[in-house]
Amino acid sequence: MSADLQFLEEWIPERMDPGTVFVLENKTKLGHAQNPYVAVMSCPRCGTMGLITQRQLCEGETMICGGNQCSAEYRLEGESILYRRPQ
Repeated sequence: MSADLQFLEEWIPERMDPGTVFVLENKTKLGHAQNPYVAVMSCPRCGTMGLITQRQLCEGETMICGGNQCSAEYRLEGESILYRRPQ
């Protein structure tokens, strides 16, 4: 399980290890105008890829994995991945 983000310079899906981010080009055209999708991120626990918004990447908004077998909850703080603590 990764605790730090990794960034890819070019889109190579096979290199998207858990906790990897690829920043999209033309990001203002995807999603809502106030909070567009800006990157693809693979879940740091299971590796399932999903789009993330500007707020999730830059402002620490919480994410939940969309994988069938994973329900990881986490947020980004700089280049660190912070997991939600069990309650």
